[in-house]
Amino acid sequence: MRKLSIKTVAILSPGDMGHAVGRALREHDLRVVTCLDGRSDRTKTLSRRVGIQELQSLETLVRQTDLILSIIPPSEATELARRVAGVLQTTKIKTYFADCNAISPQTVRKIGAVITEAGGHFIDASIIGNPPGKGEPPRFYASGPHANIMSQLDGKGINVHVIGDNVGQASGIKMCYAAWTKGSQALWITLLTAAEAIGLSKELREEFLYSQSTAYEQIAKQIPAIPVKARRWVGEMDEISSTFEDLGLTPHFHKGASDVFRSIAATPLANETPESLNKDRTLEQTISVFAKYVRKR
Repeated sequence: MRKLSIKTVAILSPGDMGHAVGRALREHDLRVVTCLDGRSDRTKTLSRRVGIQELQSLETLVRQTDLILSIIPPSEATELARRVAGVLQTTKIKTYFADCNAISPQTVRKIGAVITEAGGHFIDASIIGNPPGKGEPPRFYASGPHANIMSQLDGKGINVHVIGDNVGQASGIKMCYAAWTKGSQALWITLLTAAEAIGLSKELREEFLYSQSTAYEQIAKQIPAIPVKARRWVGEMDEISSTFEDLGLTPHFHKGASDVFRSIAATPLANETPESLNKDRTLEQTISVFAKYVRKR
């Protein structure tokens, strides 16, 4: 059977990562489309700013698309797959569907079954790195029987790594990686907030700068921007927790991390967007807000 040549890619949804991926693919001469039904005004603005073509319905999108990239918050991944599956079943079209979200291998296998049973071709994928245009291209890991189709996007503003034939492998590497990166950020936030709450921020900061300066300086750059991402990260930590529990490992590290990001998401800082983020706010100022919220709660 002749291998499909990918010419049209759908991005669902063109948010922070999705719109940047769409822009990169367009710059490499691919047609990029989306359906913005039910998306936020900000997502619509991001999508239109980079020239992603809007289609009026999910059915139209499925009919015109070779490959769908699902890039949405983890909590929305299953419902989106079900909606796409409904269209696949009705139209009898065998579109490729790549779930690129931060979800557990268990969740991705369930989503894969939904797409496959509807007649679609499923790809397990995950993204590590910043959106295209912000330093090194993001790495898209892909696995499953149809993963090689993703290779056609390699070098088009993203780097694609096909790592196996089994659904769950690509999602698994994301779970393990984010368990460290975002999980350790949650730990840093917790201990720094504790130090602030008991009046030892200055002393602890001096000790870290003396004995752990590289780590401290890195986290000082990262934490002020975390509140705008916190709502999305709650679901991601829950998925990591589920992954570890399914393997017989403790789920409690990342249940705790989920609680941390849920608390941060309830602070006023979480109402900022990447565009309105106060880039002058320091680590100390950010932690002070967290500590005040903890006291009030």
